[in-house]
This record gives sequence, structure tokens and C-alpha cells, in this order.
Amino acid sequence: MDETESLNRAIHEEVALFPYDTAWPTLFEKERDRLLTLFPDQFLAIEHIGSTAVPDLSAKPIIDILAGVDSISRADELLEPLCRAKYATSMEYNASLVGRRWLMRWAEGRRTHHLHLMVYGSEEWHRRLAFRNKLRADTKLAQRYEQKKHLWATEFPLDREAYTAAKGNFIADVLNN
Repeated sequence: MDETESLNRAIHEEVALFPYDTAWPTLFEKERDRLLTLFPDQFLAIEHIGSTAVPDLSAKPIIDILAGVDSISRADELLEPLCRAKYATSMEYNASLVGRRWLMRWAEGRRTHHLHLMVYGSEEWHRRLAFRNKLRADTKLAQRYEQKKHLWATEFPLDREAYTAAKGNFIADVLNN
């Protein structure tokens, strides 16, 4: 499979959840270290977020990385260099986002990493960390979230946007209570 076919498969891959893998934190650390080496002094903080950051939680095996920058204009400046560093993105998709930018890495037709560039210390920065921390601290909440994710993956196996929207509603409920 060539690079174009691999990217196309990664973009359109089915939503599938896998049991927690103890390698996920190490995969995050390796990518964080790579980013800090390639882009010294560009990130104010880099955090592991998403379900792969929560011990014992099943997840899509994609390492979600939250990278804090000093401004959205800095995030925009980093898009092209990050693409040269084995990330891909959609400028059209990023233009629809408010307060963040999104990139992904892929290999062999599947996504491996999502990189979320966001203003360090912003409200959304704190929301994402708060949800991760709530899941880490509350096993019952994490189990409830996992059950819901399995239902949504069954309901929306070929519709990542619908799957993500369903998760978003759950996350908002948790953070608002």
C-alpha cells in the first residue's frame, strides 16, 4: 500500500474499540519527546488525553495528544512544519474549528496519533484535562463511559463524526455536573 492509499484508509477507517494496552502511555511519551526535540520551545505543555490516557479503559488505539501553544496563530504557523514531521491535516477541517487545530499521524492504513494544538491554559484546555482527570479518578464513571462508547461504536461504526458527537454530549454532561 502506498502513502496515499494508507492515508485514505486511515481517514475512512471504521470506529473500533480495543482493550486497554499498557503500551499506550509509552507511545505517548515517545511522541511527546519527538515533538519536543523537533520543535524546542514551541509547546508550553504536552499532555496525554483521551481514552488511551485512562488506565484500563478500552479505546480506539489512537494516542490523543494535547499540545499547548501561546496563540492560535502559533498553532497555524506549526501546521506546515508538523506535516513535514509525519503528520497530516485538513486545512478545510481546521478552518471550521474554533480555538484549536487538529492533525493526525497514521501508519499502514490506520490512525496512530491525533495532535490537538490549543492555547495553553484556555477554557477548552482545562476542560479536556478535567475530563481525563475525572475518568482517572472515578472508576465507575470510566466504566459507564466505556459502556456508552461501545454502544456508540456499534451504532456509528462508519460515522466518526456521529460517534464523536455522542461522546461530546456525554463529556459535556460530566463536566457540567
